[in-house]
Amino acid sequence: MLSRGKDYAATRAAFRWDIPEHYNIGVGTCDKWAEADPDRIALIEVEEDGYGPLRETSFAELHAASNRFANVLAAKGLGGNGRDAGDRVAILLPQRRETAIAHIAAFKAGCVSLPLFTLFGPEALLHRLRDSGARVLVTDPASFELIREIRAELPALEAVFVTDGGAEGAEDFDAALDGASPEFTPVKTRAETPGVLIYTSGTTGNPKGALHAHRVLLGHLPGVEMSHDFLPQEGDRIWTPADWAWIGGLLDVLLPALHHGVPVVACRFRKFSARAAADLIRRLRVRNAFLPPTALKMMKADPDSVAWDLQMRSVASGGEPLGAQLLDWGRKALGVTINEFYGQTECNMVVSSAASLDAPEPGAMGWPVPGHEVAIIDSASGERLPEGAEGAIAVRAPDPVMFLGYFNQPEATEAKFVTGSEGRWLLTGDRGVAGREGRLRFKGRDDDIISTGGYRVGPAEIEDCLIAHPAVQMAGVVGQPDPLRGEIVAAFITLCPGYGDSESLREDLAQHVRARLAKYEYPRAIYVIDDMPVTTTGKIIRNALRARLPQETVQ
Repeated sequence: MLSRGKDYAATRAAFRWDIPEHYNIGVGTCDKWAEADPDRIALIEVEEDGYGPLRETSFAELHAASNRFANVLAAKGLGGNGRDAGDRVAILLPQRRETAIAHIAAFKAGCVSLPLFTLFGPEALLHRLRDSGARVLVTDPASFELIREIRAELPALEAVFVTDGGAEGAEDFDAALDGASPEFTPVKTRAETPGVLIYTSGTTGNPKGALHAHRVLLGHLPGVEMSHDFLPQEGDRIWTPADWAWIGGLLDVLLPALHHGVPVVACRFRKFSARAAADLIRRLRVRNAFLPPTALKMMKADPDSVAWDLQMRSVASGGEPLGAQLLDWGRKALGVTINEFYGQTECNMVVSSAASLDAPEPGAMGWPVPGHEVAIIDSASGERLPEGAEGAIAVRAPDPVMFLGYFNQPEATEAKFVTGSEGRWLLTGDRGVAGREGRLRFKGRDDDIISTGGYRVGPAEIEDCLIAHPAVQMAGVVGQPDPLRGEIVAAFITLCPGYGDSESLREDLAQHVRARLAKYEYPRAIYVIDDMPVTTTGKIIRNALRARLPQETVQ
């Protein structure tokens, strides 16, 4: 755990990693609490509308259920008691108790858990299940209908378990647990043993599986603790609308909270609603939350949001840079200064702000989290760049939170690294600048940087400027091909209630940016859209925006 110092520098100086030779995520998140405080609440589950009946699960119940499913897996020859200690167990479920049970059981059995998103279509599921060679899948009746369509193309998939009474052609998850023993001796995995496989999409090709060792949870802890102003504290209770199928839900919220014995509220809305989220936070006394930027912007757009007076203890956000407008709103509506953090599936939670240490600097995403060395380097030479110079955001290897590699893709793994005089660095693929006191500023993805009239422009600053305008709810900025300038800045925006598209509004928005940023940064093309394409963790999908550009500009 982080030990809070008088400031960031003291906190960083006092931190030391303690990664044991042997470590198992299932034991660290469940069994230790089941032994020390069995009645402690681990999960508080509500229906997808946020208002349904509550179902609480204690650590003792989580322990027994996960042991039962670990025995089911072992009986099928998976995990540490079988022929392959890296057997993949796919979990295609929303935020619910069975999701946590399946992950923890896989860890304890010595398998590799494979989280899958319930909104994936059949092609996305087919690629991940086939590429991973998953032998077991746990899902619900609704998602099993998709699996039926593709199961014949998955020869490695030996068993499918379905919750809520099962389904024809699958095994009943609950019945399997009822027939298994609640006693199980967890496999003694090493900290370096593979434990989690999460697929991440790049700019080209099929999604790649980022394979993580059990130590990945320990590597996450300093960033989680810092972004939540030194979690855990008495009375903490955490929730996120981000699905547990993504690293932001699984390893930024569910597993670190369970590691610390902090109750986790399980609720992922069918359709996110700002007021329903506020009601959930208030009714269930949620004190801590990871709220992606998209959720924050939707909440900010509610005309009554400042009157919510939620008085939370900590709110963390990551995925897109936060600006002064969102930070100011958060203090009024949520009662906290939102802490921004940064990372990616391959190497997560490596940069964070912490309002309890120092006020955030608008535009800066924070400091390198204690224990992680993050720098701005030249991606070709691997050498560190001076303060104020734009370059590649990189993380020094080795690092406890860093992935083992892309699953079965050694060439792609090697391409992720560069070696310089200070050692080996993982390239995030993002651009940034190191500023005052080591704080880092995000400029954009390598492929998101806009080259216009000889200037290099990052989209984040322009997007932040645009959402400061009262008419703009969300903004996404990309480069639009232009015969004169090479590219021009093109902005896609969604409007706040009460505003309509007009030429005068577009002119006002262009002037709004021109007056606040450099003259070459203002958007020369503005497109009003109904829905902003974003990932589940709130990142704008700029490739989708580029696809919406007028075709005559991209030929």
